[in-house]
Amino acid sequence: MEKHERITGIFSTQEVRKVGTGTTSRKTIHKSFWYCVEIESGENKDKVEIQPLNTNYVPSGPKRVLEKEQFLTDFSPEPEFYVSTVYPRMRDLDKKIARAERHRDNKEYYSAEMEFNNALKVDEENVRANFGLGLTYLERNEVDKAENIFNRLVKLEAAFEPEHKHLFNEFGIQLRKNRMYKESMEYYQRALELSSTDENIHYNVARVALESKDPAQAVSSLLKCLELNPVMEEGVLFLSWMKDKNMIPGGKTKEVEQALKKARLIQAGGAPPEAPQPLEEGP
Repeated sequence: MEKHERITGIFSTQEVRKVGTGTTSRKTIHKSFWYCVEIESGENKDKVEIQPLNTNYVPSGPKRVLEKEQFLTDFSPEPEFYVSTVYPRMRDLDKKIARAERHRDNKEYYSAEMEFNNALKVDEENVRANFGLGLTYLERNEVDKAENIFNRLVKLEAAFEPEHKHLFNEFGIQLRKNRMYKESMEYYQRALELSSTDENIHYNVARVALESKDPAQAVSSLLKCLELNPVMEEGVLFLSWMKDKNMIPGGKTKEVEQALKKARLIQAGGAPPEAPQPLEEGP
């Protein structure tokens, strides 16, 4: 079977717009540029993901998925524009972010801040740069600045995509460790809006709830976590610890005992070989 060449690169669309009114009206052609990639696996396999270019000619903003037939009809390839303009700018942006991340790893936080801000001047919605700057501020205990980044991140759906899982989790942990419980809870609730079946997020909500002195919410979140993954060891240990400390609300006692019994029975028979692991440390 012949393998087709995967669609990737810069494409354009054209739109006819009317400018002015009456006798002064005229039509103009507006050209838009998009970074496009054919999806190779998953539920959207063989469809095309498109993302607009910003005024600095780098891919930025929300992505959309189109049927391949529609894409081939409406979009025109722009290979020269990609090679001459877009690719060099994308590469330069990646270098800025890589330098910033090296500075942060080396605890050179002021240099990291400068480089992350340079990257955000090119693409203010870049997820890596926003997470990196937010983490830099949290590590410097600059709560007000971190809050500004937090407010930007919770509006970006891309921040909660699987490719950013590590940064997403690290940011949530740092919010909690900086006692920004309200922000941390809002952060994880936003994540649940986009992925309600991720047991790790429910586990993280339980951590924040307990430190916010809301054991009822912590228990509810742990029960949901174990409903999704009964053999999540850290969730079982967390819930068992709360039971031993008499922190279970009266109305939840039976449900907690049933969840722990189910976990013990499954564990006795052997846990699934690839049970997902939590993204935070234990209680």
